[in-house]
Amino acid sequence: MSEELIWAPWRLPYVQGNKEQDLDGQPLQFLPGADKKCFLCQCVADADDRRRWVIDRTEHTLTVLNIFPYNNGHLLVSPLEHRGRIEDFDDAVQLALTRKISQMIRLLEKAIRAQGFNVGLNLGTVAGAGVPKHLHWHIVPRWNGDTNFMPSIAGIKVIPQSLEALWELLRAELAK
Repeated sequence: MSEELIWAPWRLPYVQGNKEQDLDGQPLQFLPGADKKCFLCQCVADADDRRRWVIDRTEHTLTVLNIFPYNNGHLLVSPLEHRGRIEDFDDAVQLALTRKISQMIRLLEKAIRAQGFNVGLNLGTVAGAGVPKHLHWHIVPRWNGDTNFMPSIAGIKVIPQSLEALWELLRAELAK
């Protein structure tokens, strides 16, 4: 199969930006134990939710759009702290994460009419964790027929909604 190139201009700020500074050039205020190179730690430290694609933040959790989505509406739910094992968190944080995952599933059902979900956690690099030291769950919305001829024949996955439009929709729905 030949390699396809897809123009994705929304990724340029992510690739080029100084991720350890806010938009005014000020250093981000990282939590103790944070990894300044970790995009989740950067999201926690930066108050500019639109820039970081943050959908929701609470006392214990952060929910962000996956900028390399498997499907439209792909979210990441993580704790604020940079730790890579479930047992590294107390019961209050574990409960908050579970409740946040449930809330985000309901949000996606309502906002984009998702019909099902793949919810997963990759523990360790060999298990597929791209950020193995900052625990996070993937919530991937699914629809009947969302696997069609494009990925099968052409090796292309079509994401029908921009990150900007999805961010605005989910933030508006959460504000209700």
